[in-house]
Parts: sequence; structure tokens; C-alpha cells
Amino acid sequence: QVQLVESGGGLVQAGDSLRLSCAASGRTFGSYVMGWFRQTPGKERAFVAVIDWNGHSSYYADSVKGRFTISRDNAKNTVYLQMNTLKPEDTAVYYCAADHPSGHITRWSSSTYIPPYWGQGTQVTVSS
Repeated sequence: QVQLVESGGGLVQAGDSLRLSCAASGRTFGSYVMGWFRQTPGKERAFVAVIDWNGHSSYYADSVKGRFTISRDNAKNTVYLQMNTLKPEDTAVYYCAADHPSGHITRWSSSTYIPPYWGQGTQVTVSS
């Protein structure tokens, strides 16, 4: 089992950048696929990005492709989400998630896929 704690959220202006971090507990962090989701009030959580256990492959939602970058440092048990050129529509609570490797990482973007491990979320607000 893994426990996840997000940090780095805040209030920024459109066009700014922000980096989210997700610190994981446990000595097996390197064996997990890690990803980010986001949620706005009244809507379901939406997939943002995912990275495989060794950092060699990543996959993004179309809405953030080219602006967001997911990365991980297995030595620090941490996954990051670098968010550039932020837009007001990026405003949401951002959640870190983890799962054991199973199938291709693109399955994380399926509306029926729910990772088993979640953080508590961090608020990102982008003003226009």
C-alpha cells in the first residue's frame, strides 16, 4: 500500500506556471505507475497525466498536452506535475494517484478506470 500527499497548489494568474508535487510513503514507490487527475465542483474527476514506473513513458489528456509535464524521482519517492501557460479552465483540485503496473498506461484515461490509491488533493486556482 502507498500513501500520497500532494503539495504546491495555489492561486496564480493566467499564463503563469506552477509545479505540483506528490510525496509517497513506502519503499516500493518505484514499482507504481503514478498519475494526476483533477476535479471541479459538480464534475467527475478527469484524467490529466500518467507516468510509468521507471519514468520512460508518459501520457497526457489532450487539454494539457504541450503545457503540462509529468515526471518522477524514484530516489525521492516523488512525482511532479509541471504546469505551464496555465488557463482559467485549469482551475481544479488536483489529485495524485497510484496503481501497480497493469496493461498500457493509456488505460488511465478511460472513464471507467479508477486507481486504487489517492492523495487528498491540492487546489489550483488560475485567475484571468
